[in-house]
Amino acid sequence: MAITDGKVVTIHYTLKDNEGQTLDSTGEGEPLAYLHGTQSIVPGLESALTGKTSGDSVSVSISPADGYGPHVPELVQEVPKEAFEGVDEIIPGMAFNADTENGQTHRVVVTAVSDSTVTVDGNHPLAGQELNFDVDVVAVRDASDEEISHGHVH
Repeated sequence: MAITDGKVVTIHYTLKDNEGQTLDSTGEGEPLAYLHGTQSIVPGLESALTGKTSGDSVSVSISPADGYGPHVPELVQEVPKEAFEGVDEIIPGMAFNADTENGQTHRVVVTAVSDSTVTVDGNHPLAGQELNFDVDVVAVRDASDEEISHGHVH
């Protein structure tokens, strides 16, 4: 059965950066199952898997535009420490949900802390990076009506 929109796809994958360092992997653990065509995985990988079948292996390099997008400098901001009222200790690497001007919530990561300010980065940690995937397609099946209506695998 070929991978098309509305199929549940189960994969094992390894994601590496351009230096060959492993960034993420299903390894010996459970494979990843997702509903194809719902933007559950990065667009470039979803596109590369379209048409593949169970047992296929794919190696693909995905540009930032088809991955997590470019690094947007405007998403790196310095904010007053007072904005973190109630937080005892702020250290680089901590993640927070920040309210945006349009009322949505956006995840930011602390990158630097001074006496009076905190620098946060709202970019995805892999924004601006080429993504190198090695993927083994484990299984492909039709999604249930419930999975399709919910937009994810059960």
